[in-house]
Amino acid sequence: MMELITGFSKKSKKEKIKWMVATHLDNNSDIIKTLRQYWNDDKELQKLHDGFIENTISNYYLPFAIAPNFLINNKPYTIPMVIEESSVVAAASYSAKFWLEKGGFTSEVISTTKNGQVHINYYGNDTAIQSFFKEIKPKLFASISGIEANMKKRGGGLLDILLKNSTKALEGYYQLHCTFETNDAMGANFINTCLESIAKTFEFEAEKHASFTDNNSIPEVVISILSNYVPECLVKAQVQCPVEQLTSEGVDGKVFAKKFIRTIAIADTEIRRAVTHNKGIMNGIDAVVIATGNDFRSVEAGVHAYASKSGHYKSLTNASLEDGIFTYSIEIPIALGTVGGLTGLHPLAKLGLSILQNPSAKELMQIIAVAGLAQNFAALRALTTTGIQKGHMKMHLKNILTHLNATPSEIKKTITHFKENTVSHSDVVNFVNKLRN
Repeated sequence: MMELITGFSKKSKKEKIKWMVATHLDNNSDIIKTLRQYWNDDKELQKLHDGFIENTISNYYLPFAIAPNFLINNKPYTIPMVIEESSVVAAASYSAKFWLEKGGFTSEVISTTKNGQVHINYYGNDTAIQSFFKEIKPKLFASISGIEANMKKRGGGLLDILLKNSTKALEGYYQLHCTFETNDAMGANFINTCLESIAKTFEFEAEKHASFTDNNSIPEVVISILSNYVPECLVKAQVQCPVEQLTSEGVDGKVFAKKFIRTIAIADTEIRRAVTHNKGIMNGIDAVVIATGNDFRSVEAGVHAYASKSGHYKSLTNASLEDGIFTYSIEIPIALGTVGGLTGLHPLAKLGLSILQNPSAKELMQIIAVAGLAQNFAALRALTTTGIQKGHMKMHLKNILTHLNATPSEIKKTITHFKENTVSHSDVVNFVNKLRN
C-alpha cells in the first residue's frame, strides 16, 4: 500500500525533488540535473514562475515563435505562437503570405456576452418559484453592487438574470442563468464571485419566503459556476477573392476551390473527419491563446461544444463559390482577456500582447480567429493538392536530425536528399547511417 505524504506543499523545491527522485525514479541524479537545467538563473523570475501553481519543481519550455505577414482588417500583424508541433507556424505563415496579396483577412466581433449559472434543486410548485424570483430579482442585483463597482465603471458588469425551468431534462432542476460583460478581462474570477453572492442571497431569501411554507420544498443551491460555453461571445473571420486568384503552383483555382469546398462538406458530414479538421483549426488558435497568457482549455471546450450546437459535431469553417468569388470563413465563441491573470504576470505573455500592439480583448478575439482560419486553410490546401505529409514530414525532418545528433554536414546532405524523396523516420535514420559509414 502506498504511504501517504503529508505537508508536501510546504516542502522546499529541493525537498520535493529529492522525495520524487527517491520514491519514483531510483535516485537518478541525472534527473535532478535535467530539472535544474530549466530553472531560471534570475531568481526573481524563477520565484514568479514558481508562484503560478503549487508544487513546482522546474519549468517546462515550449517554443515561442512568430508568424509574420498577417493583414487583418487592413492592419498588419505579426502573430506570436507557442506550440510544439513543427508545421503549425510554417502553415500559418504560408496562409498569411498567400492572402496578403489578395487583401488579407477580415474579422468582426459579433457579441461579447459571457455567462454563468446558479444550479438549483427545487421540487415544489413552478408558479411559486417563478413568483418568488420575480420579487427578489432586484435583491440579487443589489447583492453584487460592491463586487461589480469597478467593472461597471469600465462599462461591464451583470447584464441580466433569468430563472430557467429545466425539469423536463432533469427532475427538480432549475437554474439562474446570469449574463455578464467583462470588457478586456476574461472575467472568470469576477463572474464566479458574483454567482456565489447571488446564490447566497437567493437561498437566504427563499428560506424565509411565504411561497415555500405550505409543504413546498425550499429551493436549494447545488453549485454556482461560470460556463466555458459562450455562444453569445462570438467572433467571425473570413477571406475572399476571385476564384482565378487561387491558381498557384500548377493548381487550377476552380479545381482547387471545388475540392476545398467538398472537403469541408465531408467534415460537416463525418464526425471522424470533423474532429481532425477542427483539431487543425485549434492548432492555430491554441498557439496564440497560450502565447498571450490565456486559458486554452476553456477555449477548446467552448469551441468544440459550439461545433456540436446543431446536435451533430461539424466543421467550424465554411467555404463557398458564388458568382466566381471564393469565400472561406470561421465563426467561433472565444472568451479572452488582455488584462488580469497571467496576461499581466508572465513576461512572455506580456511580450506576446506587445507584439500584437497591445490589443483589446475584442481585437485579440479577431486575431485568434484569423489564426485558426489561416491554419485550417494551409492544412486543407495541402490535403487537396500535394497531401498533408509532404510538408509536415519535411518540417519533422529537422526534429529527426536533432534526435540523431546530426552534424551540420549531415544535416545539409540529408535535407538536400529529401527534397526529392519522401520523408519517413526510418528512411532518414538509414540515410544518416549510410553517411556515417
